[in-house]
Amino acid sequence: MTPLATASPEHLQEKVVKFARTDFPLLQQDVTVEQAFAMIRQEGLGEKIVYFYVVDEQERLVGVLPTRRLLTVQPAARLADIMIKRVLVIPDTATVLEACEMFVLHKFFAFPIVDADRHVVGLVDVGLFTDEVFDIAEREQLQDVFEAIGFRISQVRDASPWKAFRFRFPWLLATIGSGTVCALLAGRYETTLAQSLIIAFFMTLVLALGESVSIQSMTVTIQSLRMTQPTLRWYLTVLRSEIVTALLLGVACGAVVTAIVFVWKGAPLPAAAIGSSILFSVVMACLFGLTIPWLLHALRLDPKIAAGPITLACADVFTIWLYLWVGSKVLATP
Repeated sequence: MTPLATASPEHLQEKVVKFARTDFPLLQQDVTVEQAFAMIRQEGLGEKIVYFYVVDEQERLVGVLPTRRLLTVQPAARLADIMIKRVLVIPDTATVLEACEMFVLHKFFAFPIVDADRHVVGLVDVGLFTDEVFDIAEREQLQDVFEAIGFRISQVRDASPWKAFRFRFPWLLATIGSGTVCALLAGRYETTLAQSLIIAFFMTLVLALGESVSIQSMTVTIQSLRMTQPTLRWYLTVLRSEIVTALLLGVACGAVVTAIVFVWKGAPLPAAAIGSSILFSVVMACLFGLTIPWLLHALRLDPKIAAGPITLACADVFTIWLYLWVGSKVLATP
């Protein structure tokens, strides 16, 4: 089964003949190449012509001529002698999905659509297939975005306001909970914030960095889990790589923000506190982004739905705690 078959949107089940083109000439098998050219000039060409289809006296499909072959043979040659007699066709009862599968299997640029008597009723070219592939890819990408924040599009597309509320509100509770914990932590370190307002100024920046890094790590992890089993060995292997990446990200982000604070305020201790806390918080955010989807997958839960709100909540709480704790330790240094 092709990847298209797993998507199965409603319009893929429509009859492909609905999307067929009819702006192409049919050539008689008993004419010569020269006569065929005259017929083509008289009837005209469609927008995109890759193959010319040959029919008999009863207008039944009997062969196909690639454009290159028609242009390179002698003008006196009969089409019946130079055509390819084995023609792959799509029946007029086929769906769009079945037509797309023909393009995947046979790699042709176009297929004729025929009825039960092999009369040509239309033509579909590779544009149909590419349009469907990109459309599906865009829908899946959009679906992934919504799943990362806690729900599927299919759950809320046609839902009543109350039902949509019930799907969406529980995941917002994770944000409310983490925000409340962050506020309590800020109150716990009120003295540190009062001692250095610079720490308060950069709290939003540190939170945003932690959330961004955790979402990046979570997205990569979920994509990897689609193709592997969430074993402990896999987790430890990825963990080693993720720690190195996290350290590089933490050092780079911490160094940039430290330089900004120092140049702006000329305060070495707050700059050191903010930079070092960013290093630690980025490492923790990467670990949450890896560990939470892995645990949910190992527990046979859906990591795409639950990982986003949970990962962000954990990243926010630990980022604020690390930020304020490091700040209090550094600023308490004589």
